[in-house]
Amino acid sequence: MALMMRLCLLLLLFAPAFVAEDSSFGLWTPAAMGQREAALMKNVAPDHSSRETLADYGDHRFRLLYRDADGLPEEHDKIVDVVVVHSGEGALILGGTMSGKKGSAATGEYLGSALTGGEVHPLAAGDIVHVPAGIPHSFLVPAGKHITYVLIKFPAKGQ
Repeated sequence: MALMMRLCLLLLLFAPAFVAEDSSFGLWTPAAMGQREAALMKNVAPDHSSRETLADYGDHRFRLLYRDADGLPEEHDKIVDVVVVHSGEGALILGGTMSGKKGSAATGEYLGSALTGGEVHPLAAGDIVHVPAGIPHSFLVPAGKHITYVLIKFPAKGQ
């Protein structure tokens, strides 16, 4: 019940940012999310993640991601990430210095090989995280564990 309350609060807080040309309704029930998570667990890529786009509304999108090991650091200069942890546990490193940064200034999308000096935030089911645009971040997953989360991506203010 607490998770549902958090999700409702999240949607109310960010609803104005989600005004899109495509007004298609989207609903993902706990049962449907469990089925999708089970499917993702069976299709983990070499980078130890699996993902599915739940909906793409043009100016924002919803994705479901499963990770069973640490992810590479990333940075989005023009995109805000909101993470809603569905299951599992892990941590988010936020900020710091990204090593091996590669990408494009035109798109503002970067990947790196390591992230040092950031703040580590433990994550568990029900947690909601706002990652501002322009902040490097990376997910950490303890050995033998996993984390599954809904990722909501939308343009940063002024983009």
